[in-house]
Amino acid sequence: MLVKTYGSAIIGVNAVTVTVEVNVCSGVGFSMVGLPDNAVKESTQRITSAFEQSGYKVPGKRIIINLAPADLKKEGTAYDLTIAMGILGGNGDINAEDLDKYVIMGELGLDGSLRPIKGVLPIAIEARRQKCKGIIIPAANAREAAIVNNLEVYGANSLKEVIAFFNGTGSIQQTVVDTRAEFANSLNNYEFDFADVKGQESIKRALEIAAAGSHNVILVGPPGSGKTMLAKRMPSILPPLTLGESLETTQIYSVAGKMRKEDSLISIRPFRSPHHTVSDAGLCGGGSNPQPGEISLAHNGVLFLDELPEFKRTALEVLRQPMEERRITISRAKMTIEYPASFMLVAAMNPCPCGYYNHPTIECTCPPGSVRKYMNKVSGPLMDRIDLHIEVTPVPVTDLGKTQPSESSAAVRERVLAARAIQTERFKNNPGVHCNAQMTSKLTRQHCVLTDECRNIMEQAMDRLGLSARAYDRILRVSRTIADLEASPDIKPHHLQEAITYRSLDRDSWGR
Repeated sequence: MLVKTYGSAIIGVNAVTVTVEVNVCSGVGFSMVGLPDNAVKESTQRITSAFEQSGYKVPGKRIIINLAPADLKKEGTAYDLTIAMGILGGNGDINAEDLDKYVIMGELGLDGSLRPIKGVLPIAIEARRQKCKGIIIPAANAREAAIVNNLEVYGANSLKEVIAFFNGTGSIQQTVVDTRAEFANSLNNYEFDFADVKGQESIKRALEIAAAGSHNVILVGPPGSGKTMLAKRMPSILPPLTLGESLETTQIYSVAGKMRKEDSLISIRPFRSPHHTVSDAGLCGGGSNPQPGEISLAHNGVLFLDELPEFKRTALEVLRQPMEERRITISRAKMTIEYPASFMLVAAMNPCPCGYYNHPTIECTCPPGSVRKYMNKVSGPLMDRIDLHIEVTPVPVTDLGKTQPSESSAAVRERVLAARAIQTERFKNNPGVHCNAQMTSKLTRQHCVLTDECRNIMEQAMDRLGLSARAYDRILRVSRTIADLEASPDIKPHHLQEAITYRSLDRDSWGR
């Protein structure tokens, strides 16, 4: 008897429907075709044991399984349940009438239990697109899939439960999630707050500007000056995720298998902080079974690179294209996968190998030329793509002893939201551009018009600091953001002067 069941294959951050055709006929033998990898081929052993523990046996007949489309490689253990239900249906052990109405996926344990799988959200989205009645998956993944509306989601704990569901001898509780209510309840639930930071008012101001325009930032300062502490609080002053952004981010985390059982939506902007030993593929994505990298996991959030010069040069150079295009393309011989990578880069580094160059009280012990050599570990093109260079100095003891709380992240976020609202109105006719940092050169010339006084200030700064053309544009964009924070329609001289101070690493005197 020929039976069809349906599963899905993950390509990038999207799913493609896979038809599992199972023919149980006269003869002896077991064959599986359709480019299954070793994990899929090994499903026969898991299925055999799961059947025995559930009171069934693999039919002593000829079993032919085809995974269509046959030219698409099938990977992973998520097809266990799909194949098992096809075999049971083909042998007449279950009522196969409704099998083709559901997408069925899950990894089987030897005892017949169902284990969680990756990529459930894109699988559920594809099932709805294909107008399936519902999706049957492991219970641990049910909440994640249930955020997709107009789709019945059933989370099962074992093979026995799924068999009973189709035979009508038992039922599986349908999982229902109110997506909007779930999203609203978990908004603004931040672990860190700027109110905990003592002093560093100028640094907070720079980070507020960065958040208002989504500008990339590098913090340069000695050990213990608070660079990491400040960076960890960046998500708390960024605008809250929209529901669309939340779904995008959740889809990436679902494919990467990083969703927790109790979560259904990622509602807080991601903060990713990879160690400096991360590989190129770990940062940008890829591998033998392509997976999203850290820059995609930071999509719609913050990518924090601590000890920037300690990262491999090749890994850092990978960042250059995604920072401009806000996506990363992984090209292989047989496929090309595109992952979203719209992130805000926050980097931190010591000013020199010993860490105390320009320290107010501790003398730098580095030999001549070592500071410049240390800075050169970060390429000029990458540094040019970072809008704000901020020097972080140690907090005075008098500030550490203050008992009154600092300004909260919520208060800063209100100003950021006001500036972002101005930018949303400004770019309403420019698809793909949402904030000042995303302006093209054409838009920069259109929205960053300088007066004669401002033009003279820029010319002097360019001559004195030796800035590149890209740095010129970035200063204009930062000054536009500073003006937006003041709700000023025009860029004024003090806006421009403040923006120029945030290019400290471009100064000729740095490291001399």
